[in-house]
Amino acid sequence: MAEPAGRTVFVCTCEDTMPLDEAALARACRGARLQGARQLCRAEFARFEAALGGGDVTVACTQEAPLFAERAEDAGHAFRLDTVNIREHAGWSREARRATPKIAALLAGAAEPMPATPIVSYRSEGVTLVYGRDETAIEAAQQLADRLNLTVLLTRPKDITPPATTTFPVVKGTIARARGHLGAFELTVDDYALPAPSSRARLAFGAPRDGATSRCDVILDISGATPLFPAPHKRPGYLRADPNDPVAVQKAIYKAAELVGQFDKPRFVTFTDTLCAHSRSKRTGCTRCLDLCPVGAIQPAGDHVAIDTMICAGCGSCASVCPTGAASYALPPADALLRRLRATLLAYAEAGGRRGVVLVHEGDHGAPLLDALARFGDGLPAHVIPFQVNEVTALGIETVAAAFAYGAAELRVLLGARHRDDLAALDRTLALADTVLRGWGFGADRAAMLRADDPDTLAARLVALPDRDGTIAPRSFLPMGDKRGVMQTALKELHKAAPTPVEIIPLPEKAPFGTVHVNVAGCTLCLACVAACPTGALRDNPDRPMLSFTEEACVQCGLCANTCPEKVITLEPRLNVAPEASQPRVIKEEDPFACIRCGKPFGVKSTVERVAARLAASHWMYKGSAANLDLIRMCEDCRVIAVTEGEGIDPYAGPPRPRIVTSDDYKKDGGEGV
Repeated sequence: MAEPAGRTVFVCTCEDTMPLDEAALARACRGARLQGARQLCRAEFARFEAALGGGDVTVACTQEAPLFAERAEDAGHAFRLDTVNIREHAGWSREARRATPKIAALLAGAAEPMPATPIVSYRSEGVTLVYGRDETAIEAAQQLADRLNLTVLLTRPKDITPPATTTFPVVKGTIARARGHLGAFELTVDDYALPAPSSRARLAFGAPRDGATSRCDVILDISGATPLFPAPHKRPGYLRADPNDPVAVQKAIYKAAELVGQFDKPRFVTFTDTLCAHSRSKRTGCTRCLDLCPVGAIQPAGDHVAIDTMICAGCGSCASVCPTGAASYALPPADALLRRLRATLLAYAEAGGRRGVVLVHEGDHGAPLLDALARFGDGLPAHVIPFQVNEVTALGIETVAAAFAYGAAELRVLLGARHRDDLAALDRTLALADTVLRGWGFGADRAAMLRADDPDTLAARLVALPDRDGTIAPRSFLPMGDKRGVMQTALKELHKAAPTPVEIIPLPEKAPFGTVHVNVAGCTLCLACVAACPTGALRDNPDRPMLSFTEEACVQCGLCANTCPEKVITLEPRLNVAPEASQPRVIKEEDPFACIRCGKPFGVKSTVERVAARLAASHWMYKGSAANLDLIRMCEDCRVIAVTEGEGIDPYAGPPRPRIVTSDDYKKDGGEGV
């Protein structure tokens, strides 16, 4: 492959419908050749073709993206081809002449490479269960009979006219349990019964039974009953429609007809089980992802959780709240997303942009809304920078913190007025961000949701955004490493840019940072907490009885508190960016006990003496026996030697056996004997 000759950036005025300051953009696109055009997709298309093969190409046009991609493929273009929307996002705006910094930002963000996303595949043979309650289900099956392998399951049917010809089975039953996904559904059916072949005016069913099982590739649910799965719109292969809505039923039928063959989807989440802080020794710690997964794709699996990639719908809630980075979003990974955000905001500042507002949005909802605002309204204000993500619910504190560290004045997450996905994870992220931003003097409500379903509402709410005094001096750090490392780096850099950079901020419950408090008087240095800690925040010293704690490594999973036999550990969520937080701090340290026979250190001095004192006071084997008590003060080796040599406790000894009571004893007490 030829060596790239650099990046070429094409900006087009789209037949002079938007003003472009090519000189300013050329200065902003450092290291790239900027070429202006008036009608690149038609009259000047040859200029685009001439640039192919010479290196990476960025075209500031998404409307004709298929045309550019097709020509690049035909020409064997071996380098990157990126398209970016500057028309609807900047050029078609009432403030277009002031949008040069934003255009520079959009071009810089588009040039940042994104890693490939791993793929998982489904295989469906078209075995379909139509689940309904009346003739609507049978009519739906008749439309699909020539495309799919069908069975109709009627729940609590009333009078159903028997079909003249048995094209597909029609049975009775109610689905009691369902699990699986496209190509691998498993069902348990109660009240299951077959129809009698002799059914005349209505279907007559035989004796029902519970617990029947079935497998299928696709479920078309037009029963009108409770959905079989949580977040049913996100379950691959499960199509649900209101039987009283003919349009919805027809849409579901159309989709079902297409679900035959192999289908690919992204592996949305990368999971590293060794980082998971869910459980240790059957003690439960972190359950953040389990609490928030809307589709039930996450289940406990011993010391960690397991994420079913076939069920995972990609909301990213698990990744946004995972404190260790065990679950990390892959579309794209956190560090790649932050690199694009960095390129966008730094280019905006370098081109003279001020008080930028990062508008985070999803493609399905945000892109059409921004398009409509540009075509039929005043367009986006010049300081509002759209930043598209796959799912807003995957937004983590690292992204919000980095946005402000890179110089953003505001961050808004664009949502529909009735967003149908669970927003608990996003609520938690924004609440945590608000606490941090308030604590460091940025002010309240810098990061918040913005709800709008039409361009007029969006425009009004963007105009109503506060005009903050002062500009944050942008940091230029590179986000590198795993999710936890990126998160810590972003927060530390934000702290450096903060108006009031205090070192410790109290955080809400279930925050991913904090400290532990140990009642030192009650701690026996058993070190059970050290064995349970999944991140190494709590450590021991192999040379002497010691418990130390590194606050920066603590993820507030609670395993130490749940494991501690003395119950002397409590958690305190807080953010501590002081240098000391990254260094181990000794919580408790004692002298080891020296074996009275060989001098070898073992155990904890106070614990050995306390155990010896309690045994001497309460246990028959040790009361009044100095030799036996000495065994407690010996190491494991010397204790074995002492016992085998006959010193101290007889391993076969026991308390004196009670004297046998005879008839004479009863006579002495005035009894008659036996």
